[in-house]
Amino acid sequence: MRAIFVAGTDTCVGKTIVTGLLGSLLIDNDYRVITQKWVQTGSGRFSQDIRRHMKLMEKEEADYSDYLPLMSPYTFKFASSPHLAGRLEGAAINIDTIKRSLAGLFKHFDTVIIEGTGGLMVPLSEDRLLVDFIKELRLPVLLVAGNKLGAINHALLSIEALRARNIKIIGTIFNNTANDVDKIILKDNPRMVGALTGTEVFGTLPYARNMNLLRKHFAPIGNKIINKL
Repeated sequence: MRAIFVAGTDTCVGKTIVTGLLGSLLIDNDYRVITQKWVQTGSGRFSQDIRRHMKLMEKEEADYSDYLPLMSPYTFKFASSPHLAGRLEGAAINIDTIKRSLAGLFKHFDTVIIEGTGGLMVPLSEDRLLVDFIKELRLPVLLVAGNKLGAINHALLSIEALRARNIKIIGTIFNNTANDVDKIILKDNPRMVGALTGTEVFGTLPYARNMNLLRKHFAPIGNKIINKL
């Protein structure tokens, strides 16, 4: 196991939570783990999502002090698509920079979990998408789907985009993003995506702010993922 890319069917679907919880579980299984976010927009000098990973993994910035620039190679103040945020700050997102940062982390860690920015088809530059970078780096993808009305369409399009590029799909996790969606829909979405695509659906995380509850629900899901890797 070297790298796992945690992709989302959209923005705000639970990628950050899944990345942090998976990192925590791998640490519990004696893996030396670090997380990475290639591009963070709407942030300061360091990725806020990386900070959330650390909190879930019960780590401090001091634990990764030698690797902080490699964990978060691009951060932009403007909350927008990466290509626009970068253009506004006069900074081009370069895949060679990302390759070097990833290679630097590989020297010191068993596993790097990379959280994506938005969905798979988000542009990182004027002519390259996030999914293009994933393909070039040959990274396996764990897909996080926001479980709501419309989730089937978003998940199927994401899976189709990955398969069209021969990118390995580890499987899918559904995450309940609200508490006002009919339970019939929440239950049927994962079933239909699994049936229509043949990809493994590892489970569904509840809508919850209690991290201990999320850890409890994630543990069996995470163990399935680890066994698949």
